[in-house]
Amino acid sequence: MSETIERTHHYHADATILSGHLHLPLAQEIKPQTHALLPRHGGYFSEHVGEYRLEGVISFKSAYTQVAGNRDPKPGHGWATLSTTVVEGLNVLEVVTADRVVGQIITEHPLEGYVPRISFLGTRFENLRIAGHPVDLEIDPNMLGAKPDGDGQYTRDPGLIGRVGSQYSRILGSDGLHDDLRDNYNRLSSTLGSAEAVECSLVNRASGSYPGISFGHIVYVPDFGRIILGRLKINHDDHNTPTGAPRITNVHLTMVDLELGCAVKGNVPIGSGSSNGSNDP
Repeated sequence: MSETIERTHHYHADATILSGHLHLPLAQEIKPQTHALLPRHGGYFSEHVGEYRLEGVISFKSAYTQVAGNRDPKPGHGWATLSTTVVEGLNVLEVVTADRVVGQIITEHPLEGYVPRISFLGTRFENLRIAGHPVDLEIDPNMLGAKPDGDGQYTRDPGLIGRVGSQYSRILGSDGLHDDLRDNYNRLSSTLGSAEAVECSLVNRASGSYPGISFGHIVYVPDFGRIILGRLKINHDDHNTPTGAPRITNVHLTMVDLELGCAVKGNVPIGSGSSNGSNDP
């Protein structure tokens, strides 16, 4: 019996439109909205919701999530997984608005080996505005680049390290960079290429005439807080394989991560999805 027939794949993907906590002016947990979780055996699952409103703080006109996992029928292809979040008519305190925000992760685990190919095809912001002003985004959906040769790790790939390093340098070179951000990105820079995890963004720059300061993909708006766009985290885990390659590659994408810090205070991620399936043996 061949390895292709003997192998099994355990799927994992989830997608959530909205979650988090508010601390001021009301203390409230925001339970995960429109959460879709893919069973280990794969298949398809979707959640839809119409108009949503959390007081006068956050609202959207409609949203949906979907997760899917199946064996790709094309010859030589392995197991494909999809995680999608879509928010339409987003409005946060009349400051952050968007017609449509789409976050999408597509992974394909190989028939031989363990590290998947990863794509963010379809991910985008449509008519994102801050205080009514258009936001001009420089997005790199190919931030991770091609799948590393063999079972190489993304977090140690020279191409990705170079792109992420450039992103960190742009942030650290920003005028008026907040001390906590400077400390965080100095720390991330010092471990880049040597750690099992990389944190970066699919957004290199956010510019426009909106009020506030941009630090790469992070926008600070006075009397509102921070808006973190296209936040991406990838890490490898479980190296107990015949080749020593990582069995699990975790990919997590949050399209809009809000750190509210004035009249309304809280942390609210919007459009979050993840994928980390694994092959056995």
